[in-house]
Amino acid sequence: MNGPEVLRIVDAIHRDKKIDEEIVFEGIEQAILSAARKHYGEDCALVVSIERKSGQVTATIDGAPIPEEELSILGRIAAQTAKQVMIQKIREAERDTLFDEYSERRTHLITGMVTRVDQAVTTVQFDKVEALLPRSEQIPGESHKVGDRVRAIVLEVRKQGTRIKVVLSRKHPDLVRRLFEVEIPEVAERIIEVRSLSREAGYRSKVAVTCYDNSIDPVGACVGVRGTRIKTIIDELDGERIDIVRWNDSLPVLIPNALQPAEVEDVIMCPMLGKVIVLVREDQLSLAIGKMGQNVRLASKLVGWDIDVMTREELDQQLDRSVQAFSQIPQVTEDLAEALVSQGFFSFDDLSVIEPDHLQELSSLSAEECDAIVARAEEESEREEQEAKVRKAAEKAERDASGKPGDKKPASNRRTIPAKEAETKPKEEAPSDNEKTEG
Repeated sequence: MNGPEVLRIVDAIHRDKKIDEEIVFEGIEQAILSAARKHYGEDCALVVSIERKSGQVTATIDGAPIPEEELSILGRIAAQTAKQVMIQKIREAERDTLFDEYSERRTHLITGMVTRVDQAVTTVQFDKVEALLPRSEQIPGESHKVGDRVRAIVLEVRKQGTRIKVVLSRKHPDLVRRLFEVEIPEVAERIIEVRSLSREAGYRSKVAVTCYDNSIDPVGACVGVRGTRIKTIIDELDGERIDIVRWNDSLPVLIPNALQPAEVEDVIMCPMLGKVIVLVREDQLSLAIGKMGQNVRLASKLVGWDIDVMTREELDQQLDRSVQAFSQIPQVTEDLAEALVSQGFFSFDDLSVIEPDHLQELSSLSAEECDAIVARAEEESEREEQEAKVRKAAEKAERDASGKPGDKKPASNRRTIPAKEAETKPKEEAPSDNEKTEG
């Protein structure tokens, strides 16, 4: 194994496998070293090195150079060992190269072909790897067959032995973002920007867009003529409904946009609680909340604030109830109770999380008195929670005793929706091709 031959092998592996030359040199050194240990024994102090520019191999045993003749014999003995070592090194190097390559492609869109379908996972071939699309990352209700073309984003990349494991997702919100970049040229060219996005995969998405060119309508450009552009994305997402709204840096403007198609009368900011009270007419209430709270939940995620939807009459009633409840705390005057509800504190649960210094700002109370109010609010909140549990248990027992399991009261829509609430909800009907919401 002379110098030019070593260099030729290293160069061939480097070009064909795209593996760093240093890794190949180290693999050959390790192969010769393994052969030398078999020849001279494990107890000898062996050192093998290859000169990187000339490819010349040098080796020592217990500090003394190994003659060229013996080194040539070792080179022949090392051939078989080198084969196994190099295969291992090449596999590890290929794995590391692929890992680095696909790690950079996280959240990026890929297109592959389905090669195998199991109950728990679908295998997708793309580029040099077989990626996995777990059932948990597929759009609810969709199914795949061998040979189908699949678009998904790279969700996770990790090393697994001498291979890498690439996990794909079709449920992640970034899939919608990437499809907008592919299907809408203005988004790809950064003329239109997707500022925020919320999604419940397979059911509905809300996308807030803005444009840096005042002559372009960002919503209209995304929808396309007669909905042609957005229809392509909807078809790719198995009929998922997509609401496109206009982004605005002002929350009082953005929130009504996000709640479309409902009409909003007023927006009341409650910064201490990080929530917003949205007032709508009675005939708009169910539309603003949406089926199973979906519309307000997605709007909340889109803007990053909790949203409480109610009518003006409901708000007035809530204010009266809250003022009356808070006034029962000895340290809370009626003026303080009104100040608290004006900041959006409607329940003892809300009041239990108020910062004492914020409470001092709203009143002339001492720190000790503020701490006492918060402690009392925590007690009342726990009491109400326990009463609610007892009441639900009694209702369940009554239903069970009646022997009518189907005679259950329908669950009311939840109106206060946390911005980071989980995304598992029942599916709505797929909209018609032109069913889009413009901001």
